[in-house]
Amino acid sequence: MTKKAPRRTAERILGTTLELFNRFGEPNVSTTTLSAELRISPGNLYYHFPSKDELVNTLFDQYEGRLYELLAADEDVADVEDAWFFLHSLFELIWAYRFLYRDLNHLLSRNRRLETHFPAILLRKRAALRVLLDTLAGTAAPDASETRQRDAVAASMVVVLTYWLSYEYVLQPRSALEPENAQDALLRGAYHVLGLLAPHLHAEPRAHLQALIEAYHPATP
Repeated sequence: MTKKAPRRTAERILGTTLELFNRFGEPNVSTTTLSAELRISPGNLYYHFPSKDELVNTLFDQYEGRLYELLAADEDVADVEDAWFFLHSLFELIWAYRFLYRDLNHLLSRNRRLETHFPAILLRKRAALRVLLDTLAGTAAPDASETRQRDAVAASMVVVLTYWLSYEYVLQPRSALEPENAQDALLRGAYHVLGLLAPHLHAEPRAHLQALIEAYHPATP
C-alpha cells in the first residue's frame, strides 16, 4: 500500500493553529503552545510564520476567500429551501473559523488587517441578505418605508450571524463551541435568522418557511 505523503509543514501548522484557536480562543494559545502541540521547534514555526499575527492573517485570508465565494451565490437563492441552505452554509463557515467571532473585539483591537477588512465583510453579508430578502419577499420595487424595513431586517440578520456564537458561548462557556455541539448551535442560529424573514414573506412562502423552521427546530441549550 502506498503511504500518503505527509502534509507540508505550513499546512500542518495552520490546521493545528485553527483547531487550537477554535477550541481555546486565540488569546489563550501561544506560539510556545503551538510548537509543543506540533512537536516542532519554535524556530521551525517562526520560519514558516514569523509571528502569531501571520497565523491569524493567513487563517483570516482563507476564511475571507471562502466567504466571498459563498456570498456570490446570493442571486442563486430562488426559494425558502435555497435560503435555508444558504444560511446554514454561512453558519457552517463561521463555525469552521469560529475563533474569529469568539474573539472578534479582541482581534479587531490589535490586528490591523482584520480591523480594515471586517467592516467590508459585514457590508457584503448585509447586501447578500438584502438580495435574499428581496427575492423571497417579491422583487417589485418597495416604497421608501418598506425599503427601510428591509434594510433593517438585513442588518439584524447580519448581527445574528456575527454574534450568534458569542451568545451560545455566554450561555454555555464550557461546552458551546466544542465540535460535538456544532450541529445544534448551527441549527439554532439558522432558525433565528430565518425567523427574521418570516413576517416579510407572502402567505405561501411564509408557510413553507415556517414548516422548515419547525422541522429543523433545534434543541434548546
